[in-house]
Amino acid sequence: MSWERIWEMIRKELKQSLREPKMRATLFAPPLIQLLVFGYAVSLDVDYAKIAWMDLDRSTESRELREQFTSTGRFEIVRWLENETDTQDTLDHSEVMAVVRILPGFAADLARGREVAVQVLVDGSNSNTANIVATQAATVIRQFAQAHLEELGRQKLVGRAVDRPLRAPLPTLTVAPRVWFNPDLKSRNYFVPGVIVNIIMLVTLSLTSMAIVREKEIGTMEQLMVTPLRPMELILGKTLPFAAIGLVQLFVITAVAMLLFDVPLRGNPLLLVLASICFLGCSLGAGLFISTISNTQQQAMMTTFFFFQPAFMLSGFSFPIRNMPEVVQWITYVNPMRYFMEVVRGIFLKGVGLEVLWPQILALAVLGVSILTASALRFHKRLD
Repeated sequence: MSWERIWEMIRKELKQSLREPKMRATLFAPPLIQLLVFGYAVSLDVDYAKIAWMDLDRSTESRELREQFTSTGRFEIVRWLENETDTQDTLDHSEVMAVVRILPGFAADLARGREVAVQVLVDGSNSNTANIVATQAATVIRQFAQAHLEELGRQKLVGRAVDRPLRAPLPTLTVAPRVWFNPDLKSRNYFVPGVIVNIIMLVTLSLTSMAIVREKEIGTMEQLMVTPLRPMELILGKTLPFAAIGLVQLFVITAVAMLLFDVPLRGNPLLLVLASICFLGCSLGAGLFISTISNTQQQAMMTTFFFFQPAFMLSGFSFPIRNMPEVVQWITYVNPMRYFMEVVRGIFLKGVGLEVLWPQILALAVLGVSILTASALRFHKRLD
């Protein structure tokens, strides 16, 4: 094996890739689009919700509850409803995310210390948004009820203290939740690290498959075969440039995530590079395999799409793997994107090290060596 010939092949491949319009588009368009979409547009956060208010009690207490909703800054009352027909029409036209209904007898039941129900009708067409809005509304109602019960209890204790002084204060229970790793619950911190996985996979997979197929399509593969280049030198010369491109994109996207989107990098950057190299073996091997079953660049692009899309959906990028059917969960164990997604989010958000992530990195290394070896053997056979 001659590294001088490999280096000349790498130089030729880089020049040809940067000169080819399709390759340049594949190199720059996906990272830019995904960063903009997942950094700015895509968000699971619900910081502001429009609601409708239906007050059938019309009491001082119901007005206090309404003021507590509006004072949070998370809710805006945009419609006032009078009957069930208005409620149905409002939800049907998606004018609000939820309708809060105060039933008759609300104030009287509060004064007697009875159980009081406030109905919150949530538009469930978007399950994630509905769950967040319902939780936020329930929190406001619970806080209002807690404050009212405490005030009612103080009034009763004052009446009792006239006859018999209290010797000790009543015990209280306070719940203080704390969110680790992503305290502000920003969707951006969850999505942007995952974009690194998608971009490296998509770009290196597409470039590797199309670069080799392009030689077949324009008829230069035969010329390469009669040169002194050996099959393994040809494979390295075709794949190493895109491995370098993948690492460059890793550094660029990481810098953009930290500087532009303020995503924290709490772990070891060198561990991220190590995991990326193992993952590149998987993506380059898959691209090499696609090149052996494609005769044109269009076929390579379509095959890449059919390979990438299921891997992306089963990577845990948007949907937790533990929520998938058990059979599908078993399938994800042969998906390299699953392991790299866990590594990237673990390093960015949790700051964990090799002592925690070694199973995922080992799985990436095993899959990378296996896929790359099998694809190289098949490519070598096609050349023979």
